[in-house]
Amino acid sequence: MTSSDDVAPAVQYADNAAEAIRSLTDATFAAKLPAPLVCDILGNVKWVGHRLPQALEQLASGLGRSLDQFDVKEDDGGDPVQSIATAVDHLTRVAQLADQLGDELDKAQTAINGQGYRPPTQ
Repeated sequence: MTSSDDVAPAVQYADNAAEAIRSLTDATFAAKLPAPLVCDILGNVKWVGHRLPQALEQLASGLGRSLDQFDVKEDDGGDPVQSIATAVDHLTRVAQLADQLGDELDKAQTAINGQGYRPPTQ
C-alpha cells in the first residue's frame, strides 16, 4: 500500500509544472520570437502533451484504488463511488486530449523546423 507521504512530492511536481507554464507565458508575452527559438520551445513543451496522459491515467487509477484502501466519504453525503467514476471519466478524456496536444505541438514544431533568421540590423 502506498502512503500519502510516498506520493506527497507529486503535489509539488504538479505545482512546479503549473509554475513553469506560467513562467513561459510571462517570458513570451509580447516577445518577438523567431522560428528557431519557437521550435526549441515547442520541442520541450510538446513533451507535456506526450507525458501528461500517463500521469492522468495513473491519477485515475489511484482514485479507483483509494476506494479499497480508505474510508472515503463525500461532504454532502453523496456517493463517493459515483464522484470518483465521474472524475475518472474526465481524466480519461483529458488524457486523450493531452495526447492530441502533444501531437499538434509536434506538428507545429515540424512546420517551422527548417526556418532560420538573421538578427535585425541596427
